[in-house]
Amino acid sequence: MKSQHRKARKPASQSHHAHARSPNASHPVVSIEVRDSPIHGKGVYATRPIKKGERITEYLGERITHAEADRRYNTKGEDDGHTFLFIASNRTVIDGSVGGNDARFINHRCEPNCESVIDGKRVYIEAIRNIKKDDELGYDYQLTWESDDDPDDLANYACLCGSKRCRGTMLDKTPLDVLKQRAQAKAKAKAKAKAKAKAKSKLARRKK
Repeated sequence: MKSQHRKARKPASQSHHAHARSPNASHPVVSIEVRDSPIHGKGVYATRPIKKGERITEYLGERITHAEADRRYNTKGEDDGHTFLFIASNRTVIDGSVGGNDARFINHRCEPNCESVIDGKRVYIEAIRNIKKDDELGYDYQLTWESDDDPDDLANYACLCGSKRCRGTMLDKTPLDVLKQRAQAKAKAKAKAKAKAKAKSKLARRKK
């Protein structure tokens, strides 16, 4: 896999990549704890009811460059499906395995009750629905991948969330290279339409 960092995601109503918003709680109240999880290893659980929209915790860790994040990822074992690398900006990746907090243990869920939000180059976890006491927290990792990645490598990111709508993987639905191709095609079509409209307008002026 060429790049395998967690990306902070937009709310469910929006699309891929980072989302910025004003804080609704600058200093989240501690309301979580780490316990064994039926999904995978350790998980994070609510110690009290959490309301939809509430900011729960910040994703902490060492702030490093993308190049360093790639180096650290590439030194992992081929069968290691763990990743604590979280993209915070175009320049910064947070490595939750170094100086991180409980947020790094939040598991992936295909039907999430949380989302990750970027606010001022910091990453926060917020509730996207009401969460009951003792519920396990989870958000969609949307791990990036590319079409030519090794299938055996991709298999390390199988999802075990057990939800009815589980898609079977923690990876994003569409490979990164395909997303880029679509964006380029969209930009090309937009430029072509703009040039066509400009030529049409110029012709109309000449006829006058």
